[in-house]
Amino acid sequence: MNYKANLNRYEKMIYNRCGRSGLQLPAISLGLWHNFGGVDIFENGKDIIFSAFDAGITHFDLANNYGPPAGSAEENFGRILSSHLKPYRDELIISSKAGYYMWPGPYGDWGSRKYIISSCDQSLKRMQLEYVDIFYSHRPDPNTPLEETMMALDQLVRKGKALYVGLSNYSADQTRQAAEILKDLGTPCLIHQPRYSMFDRWVENGLLDTIGELGIGSIAFSPLEQGLLTDKYLKGIPENSRAAKPTGFLKPEQITPDKLEKVRKLNDIAQNRGQSLAQMAIAWLLKDKRVTSVLVGASSVKQLENNLQTLNNLQFQNDELNTISNILHS
Repeated sequence: MNYKANLNRYEKMIYNRCGRSGLQLPAISLGLWHNFGGVDIFENGKDIIFSAFDAGITHFDLANNYGPPAGSAEENFGRILSSHLKPYRDELIISSKAGYYMWPGPYGDWGSRKYIISSCDQSLKRMQLEYVDIFYSHRPDPNTPLEETMMALDQLVRKGKALYVGLSNYSADQTRQAAEILKDLGTPCLIHQPRYSMFDRWVENGLLDTIGELGIGSIAFSPLEQGLLTDKYLKGIPENSRAAKPTGFLKPEQITPDKLEKVRKLNDIAQNRGQSLAQMAIAWLLKDKRVTSVLVGASSVKQLENNLQTLNNLQFQNDELNTISNILHS
């Protein structure tokens, strides 16, 4: 049965301008880092993607190594796109990245022009696309000149394989240097994708100031600290959680008594606001106008819908922000 998108899909979503560009992104975007790979249930991933687009999420974020196995998230997304979403291609922002290990030998990792271009070509084949909307350098390469990596991103735009380019996991200084190179090449840096959550605030030590000054947008990944900033771990580690999965990135040793105590206190504030903890954690990121979008993952349609309800309450009182700050710094 052919998928038909919800006619009212744009009515409730909030769209924010990405830096000083002409592009707007949904306040909540869908990341396919987990739950969309070859080890996962294909039909479940398809349902989540349909539900996301029906709710006005136009941005789907991937990378060459998403899975597991690596590449399988792009393959699965490509199947869904070609079978069901092709009529809506011009309404979608599809992003991918290169920077982490993908294939054996000296050309399958990091930031050489050889790797960046080859990886993008492979990603386009897996997703059955002519171009991606955003292509990222997934991490800085200490052994490749920054100019080479940025020239590769510029080449992708000039060859029509990407409309925009971005950076992920770059420091404030690296971002400034990369943005200057890209500007000189004539392909401005659109966006930075950093890890950012209530528990991981490294971007506040210069990066947010830098992208704000340079007019670069940002999209926060791991906003819920791999599920820790939800009500999932209030009573320990449930069997079906990421911390219990061998393929997950959240390890049981990261769930310390101190963290859990903070989670419980934050959960109390969220309940007083009429929100789930996950919703409050996403809203807390979006309060900063330099954050264009927040990238959420989802293991079910229900979880995605819970995250989308964040948009019903994005405002914070000063006393709430002060209490949250005190909890996080305790």
